[in-house]
Amino acid sequence: MIFGRVKPLDAILATAEKKSLTRTLGALQLTMLGIGAIIGTGIFVLTAEAANKAGPAMMISFVIAAVVCALAALCYSELASMVPVSGSAYTYSYATFGEIVAWIVGWALVLEYAIAASAVSVGWSGYMVKLAEEIFSITIPNTFVKGPFDDDPGLINIPAMLIGLVCMALLIVGTKESARFNAVLVAIKVSALALFLVLALPAIDAANFEPFSPNGFFAKEVIDPITNNMVTVGVAAAAASIFFAYVGFDAVSTAAEETINPQRNIPIGLIGSLGFCTIIYLLVAAGAIGTIGAQPGGSLAQSDDALAFVLREIGQGWAGDLVAIAAGIALPSVILMMMFGQTRIFFVMARDGLLPDVFSRLHPKYGTPHVVTMCTGVFVALFAALFPVGKLADISNSGTLFAFFTVAVGVMILRRTDPTRHRPFRTPMVWLICPLAAAGCVFLFFQLSGYTELMFLGWTVIGLVVYFSYSRSRSHVGRGSIEVHELDPDVPPTSVPPIN
Repeated sequence: MIFGRVKPLDAILATAEKKSLTRTLGALQLTMLGIGAIIGTGIFVLTAEAANKAGPAMMISFVIAAVVCALAALCYSELASMVPVSGSAYTYSYATFGEIVAWIVGWALVLEYAIAASAVSVGWSGYMVKLAEEIFSITIPNTFVKGPFDDDPGLINIPAMLIGLVCMALLIVGTKESARFNAVLVAIKVSALALFLVLALPAIDAANFEPFSPNGFFAKEVIDPITNNMVTVGVAAAAASIFFAYVGFDAVSTAAEETINPQRNIPIGLIGSLGFCTIIYLLVAAGAIGTIGAQPGGSLAQSDDALAFVLREIGQGWAGDLVAIAAGIALPSVILMMMFGQTRIFFVMARDGLLPDVFSRLHPKYGTPHVVTMCTGVFVALFAALFPVGKLADISNSGTLFAFFTVAVGVMILRRTDPTRHRPFRTPMVWLICPLAAAGCVFLFFQLSGYTELMFLGWTVIGLVVYFSYSRSRSHVGRGSIEVHELDPDVPPTSVPPIN
């Protein structure tokens, strides 16, 4: 049943063959692309979350997450180079595992993209609220800047909800980031981190690194002495959370079709961007830990604007305000990127018949998939209004880890079932890298909190109900009609025998 409705890879590739892209990207451009996509809410906000789970040993957590991402990236690159069309892991799974797994992956990608957008929205809100309090010397009550599920609960996070809705409106209008604009945002984010390092590293006190690993390595649940809530702690648990700080690296692998000598330059771009960001992250973590300490339940662990908070604590309030401003400018672009990815996944699923056709309708004026964008925007705003950033990041990671797991396994399956197909990029040492990537994803998934795992399971069950009650009977593949040009609605479908 799992392999009963595999979408022919040749049909998926028709788009790439008809609209091939010019190969212009070298190793440096790919590395910069990856750095721009990676640096975001993870390092600006989740440093506090990692400190609460692992203490100073969160530095090891950054390395673990980076290694798993690097392994998954090498797997992702092979499929991205073979199937350089829209749909990401959903499309790859359709060609490898079949429709039901592709549906589950597409459904799980809602957690990766939409929930990630919610998490970034909450992270942006934390920086903006603290900045307003600093500038105007006021205290804003939690009622309208915290959700009801926060450890220090309020009623609704209005700033997070509003930034999500603003990004939704921009996507409907069709706002696109140019390469130059994106480069400016990358420069702002890197400059903010560089400013933090220049001021924080000289203030390090080695005593703040002790005890180094107060909660041990493996994930375990304990009672938070401050909130009296059950929390998951440990170095591995922090790695599972901080994995969010690296999400976005797949932007490098999806550029395979536009890369000069992809077999050489994609690994350089992937490892280069991940390596650069890991070094920056370790330095930032060392600066945060060494200056004010990072023990679970400490002041850093309780902050909503971790890096700005550290700078204010060491008497560099002006720099803390600049970092907050930089986060306020740069983070909305990450929200846009995540929401854009989500709408395009649902758009492709609707074109395959798995979702109602209304999701594939384009706005008559702007030419954007406005219906699915509005649905995504409301979803993002709702979760941002209600949930804290840590829980949202963990939920997002559960969907991402599942998608990366299927990609790693998919590479091995296609090596067996379609060994002669042209692969512009081939995963090196595939029978070592792919199993390690899959195992790493499984390991990190089970280091997430039990609450997060139950959320993922519940979301999957809901998805299966939708699939069997609606999508399966309306699938174009199941009906024997496959669109061979996924991005051009004017090209008629190619008839093939129905697949049961």
